[in-house]
Amino acid sequence: MTDREPAADRGEAAPPFAMTGGVVRRDGREVLSGVDLRVGAGDVLAIMGPNGAGKSTLVKALLGLVPLAAGRTEIYGEPPARFRGWRRVGYVPQRLPMGGGVPSTVREVVASGRIARRSRWLPSLVTDRAADRAAVDRALEAVGLTGRARDSAHLLSGGQQQRVLIARALAGEPETFVMDEPTAGVDAASQAALAATLRGLAEAGRTVVLVAHELGPMEPLITRTVELEHGRVARESGRGRTGSTAGSAA
Repeated sequence: MTDREPAADRGEAAPPFAMTGGVVRRDGREVLSGVDLRVGAGDVLAIMGPNGAGKSTLVKALLGLVPLAAGRTEIYGEPPARFRGWRRVGYVPQRLPMGGGVPSTVREVVASGRIARRSRWLPSLVTDRAADRAAVDRALEAVGLTGRARDSAHLLSGGQQQRVLIARALAGEPETFVMDEPTAGVDAASQAALAATLRGLAEAGRTVVLVAHELGPMEPLITRTVELEHGRVARESGRGRTGSTAGSAA
């Protein structure tokens, strides 16, 4: 297969994500097999399928967190290894990473979402620090955790920890959000809070890629659904706001 010419080289507006012929191998087997997927700006895309279908692997491959054995993937027109605009993308993993040392507070975890917006060469200005604080405050309010800001993040319930991770992504004010099973193991109240947050993102024209087993209260917000089976795109429904479609694997 010949690699597709990057969108930027063709003079087109590059989509947030584009994968062509994506293959991921693990322990001698193909976890993803010939996946074609294009995520247009403003899409609210749900990636669904049974356990082991390759959903989480797909989003990690889109982000460059899992290497492709074959095919090509791009983030805003660049291969992940060359992509430098990480402030444009917010990633919500399945669970809060457990680290050593002093446990972080909720506010500290959420504030870490601002790191991608800072210059590594220039010192932060007073106005930058004020903008950081305001963004963190808005993110905490959006997920209903303002009153827990000083608590240890690792002492919260699973649903509350998931809301912390969503707030961390919100604080970075990205254009595109990637959420890996944000409703897994969370209660109905947390699912409703997530649906309200997604509604705000969709209304603001943000792009959302969401891995889920069931959509529940989020279903009315979804513009496209891609279903995986055995590492391949089996079905697709809906169209993105820009008319983009996801190709089926060969």
